[in-house]
Amino acid sequence: MSRPAAPEALTEPTERAGRGWTAALSLANGAIWVGWYGPLQILLALQAAELAPPGTAKESVLAWVTGAGAVVSMVANPLFGALSDRTASRFGRRSPWILAGVLGGAGALVLLAGAGTVAGMALGWCLVQLTLNAAFAAITAAVPDRVPYGQRGAVGGWLGAAQILGVVAGTGLATVAGGVIAGYLACAGFTVLGALPYVLLHRDPALPAGRRPALRLRALLAGFRISPRRHPDLAWAWLTRFLINLGNALALLYLLYYLRDVLHRPDPDGGVLVLTAVNAVTLLGTVVVAGFWSDRTGRRQPFVLGAGVIMTVATGLLAGWQTWPGALCAAALLGVGFGVFTSVDFALMTQVLPAAADRGKDLGVINIANALPQVAAPVLAAPIVQHLGGYRVLYGVAAGIGLLGALLVRRIRGVA
Repeated sequence: MSRPAAPEALTEPTERAGRGWTAALSLANGAIWVGWYGPLQILLALQAAELAPPGTAKESVLAWVTGAGAVVSMVANPLFGALSDRTASRFGRRSPWILAGVLGGAGALVLLAGAGTVAGMALGWCLVQLTLNAAFAAITAAVPDRVPYGQRGAVGGWLGAAQILGVVAGTGLATVAGGVIAGYLACAGFTVLGALPYVLLHRDPALPAGRRPALRLRALLAGFRISPRRHPDLAWAWLTRFLINLGNALALLYLLYYLRDVLHRPDPDGGVLVLTAVNAVTLLGTVVVAGFWSDRTGRRQPFVLGAGVIMTVATGLLAGWQTWPGALCAAALLGVGFGVFTSVDFALMTQVLPAAADRGKDLGVINIANALPQVAAPVLAAPIVQHLGGYRVLYGVAAGIGLLGALLVRRIRGVA
């Protein structure tokens, strides 16, 4: 007697994802990055400067708030990924969490807009991270649910393009909206509107109720531990992503203050927007092309290694050429490197997942490599800037960390 076919949600996809589906998922992804990076690039830094108590450095306030949010992100992403794996809604496993996440994120951004103390600011940002990570975990897991291996570089490229456009849009909204409160409200509205086309127009494969794993807390928590001994490729891929993202986070964390305090730009807010736009142009020129090229060659490692080296050179420019032209060149090179890295690393990660039934949870654990640098970067950056040599040393350290991450991709054996 033959076994019954596995439900669609638990099989490896074979049909190529359509353009409409890819576009809608990319738009939803970009909308989430608007909700994150409008605050991270501009609004939180401005709030930190306004709300910092007398005698407390604005850098320390910003580091504390973003670090607390990153801790929440590290927990929320795998948790909501695991919950979406177990969701047996007739609307699918992922769509309910995307909708709930963006609605909650918009509400949290509105709450953050009204924060009048550092504690209120930290609470609001933690809620933003909690809710938007619920949506992001579901969006990330939708790719291995619906996209075959040979198309994941291309789809990862489109998601990466949407990500950087979301960063640009969030930075732009925060800059031109007309104040901190208006900036938060604009980001909140965009976050909801951008996610609606995917939720409303595209079917999400449902998990039959009879196939839903039991939701036991002990088993859920135990599942978050993935043995490096049993899954060494996943461990090396995670470490590669963590180190490259840590180097990038160190480079970007104090960008507004770098322009204001080191380069003495008359309009540092506008300078951040210009650098973000330059970065976006070069990233968009490589992110989709690199994904397609990686799919055609069937190789991932050379692209990740090359991207890491380019990003190392860019960060080194911020350390050694502390001028406005140097910052422009660094932004352009960071865009080239991060564009290649974003699309190809995502495809590589989906190829080292242990099991189809736990894609959301496993990708959530992998995404800790995106969130943990947001915790580690402030811890490293604040004392370096204030006591250990300033921005030149900070960017030198960032370059070294990123290069180490790029080299470690060669330890992955199961993906070329």
